[in-house]
Amino acid sequence: MKISAVNLQALIAVAFFVGAAVISRTVVNIYDGKWRGGSAIVLYLRVLLGFLLAGALALSYYAFAGVDVITGRL
Repeated sequence: MKISAVNLQALIAVAFFVGAAVISRTVVNIYDGKWRGGSAIVLYLRVLLGFLLAGALALSYYAFAGVDVITGRL
């Protein structure tokens, strides 16, 4: 079974969004004191969250537009 590049791109965007949701829940738990961690870990996770959300938005936007940014072909 072969999946098209745009559909694969949309699937990766969904995976990035789910990963961002997990990271944001982790940040909240660390910030509330439920889990161990310091301010440096929270800062690192927030930066990672920003990159995941930016990647999810960009990939989903281009997937809905039908533009393949993974291989670079239209």
